[in-house]
Amino acid sequence: MSSPTHAPTAANALPSATPAGTGRAVEAVRALARASRLLERASDELNLAQYRVLAAIASGDERSSRIATRLALGKPTVSAMVESLRQRGLLARSGVQSDQRAAALHVTREGEAVLQRVEAAMTRRLDDVCGRTPDREQLLESLVWMGAAIDELVAERHARSGR
Repeated sequence: MSSPTHAPTAANALPSATPAGTGRAVEAVRALARASRLLERASDELNLAQYRVLAAIASGDERSSRIATRLALGKPTVSAMVESLRQRGLLARSGVQSDQRAAALHVTREGEAVLQRVEAAMTRRLDDVCGRTPDREQLLESLVWMGAAIDELVAERHARSGR
């Protein structure tokens, strides 16, 4: 019996232990997990968790509790991340006039510069990957749709929990 002359693909590789019909979804999950690692390795200035928090604040989320909800992270995790970014000079805290207990978070100029560098490096990585697909623009559009769907799902969960 001769061996195949082509490299195995996902379709003819090892048998899947998942129920029928979920193979593509599992492939997608695994691709997203690898993509997150690829993005994290794009820069040594921020890890992916730090990037997510800094980007959320730059997008207008000023409260740690809102960031925790949006990113589906525990409040202690966000607080530790915020403190770490603050100590590096990437974030600043200011008081909230209507609530003396609360603090608003703002990205500093240095934070903006780091965020821009990290996003440029991540964008280059993503562009390289997308350029290797049959339809670069469709993949980018699908990723944007996914982001909007995730935001919608988080908002629905937040509304159901009454927070």
